[in-house]
Amino acid sequence: MSQKLIVSCQALEDEPLHSSFIMSKMALAAYQGGASGIRANSVKDIQAIKKEVNLPIIGIIKQDYDDSEVRITPTIKEVQDLYEEGVDVIAFDATDRERPNKQTFESFFKEVKNRFPNQKFMADVSTVEEAIQAEKSGVDIVATTLVGYTPYTEGNVPLETLEEVLQSVKIPVIAEGNIDTPEKAKRALELGATAVVVGGAITRPQIITKRFSMKMEETITKGEN
Repeated sequence: MSQKLIVSCQALEDEPLHSSFIMSKMALAAYQGGASGIRANSVKDIQAIKKEVNLPIIGIIKQDYDDSEVRITPTIKEVQDLYEEGVDVIAFDATDRERPNKQTFESFFKEVKNRFPNQKFMADVSTVEEAIQAEKSGVDIVATTLVGYTPYTEGNVPLETLEEVLQSVKIPVIAEGNIDTPEKAKRALELGATAVVVGGAITRPQIITKRFSMKMEETITKGEN
């Protein structure tokens, strides 16, 4: 997946396209458009996607726990489910936030690595410091997925963080998170990203529609003034 486009095919329960069948067709459309990999949420979606495309899959399971804000593959249970399904890479939240059962990222990943030594793992981070810690812990890849999504990175610019991460770690770095234009994806590769993950700008029509609607509303408002 080096210097390639990975498309995140996800739709949560409150979204119009929430359906494993629809996500499998979204993955097929992404493949036909030139994607070289898929990021997918849940075993059910991954199984459906595998029937449509033969592409590397980054697997996650989003799960809410009452005692933690971490929801991307938060515990060993979700890792186990993804491992048993068989995905090329398992991704998880690697931010500096307490996980369920008051577990730190370091203790979580130590347990994960001991149990699944041959699996490839990707750390979704929000800061340079988290990327450095993830590399020290032994992950295979880091991704800037959560820049701007943690309380302490609100307003941060993903491409700026990406550039800093690339200068700070030696393992592959994937650009992800608010890469919502082809120009940003191109810039990420120019900076040195191994690959680029694009999600909502391709696979969430309600978000795409909203961007058009808001921009057009600006024109209407100016015309009235």
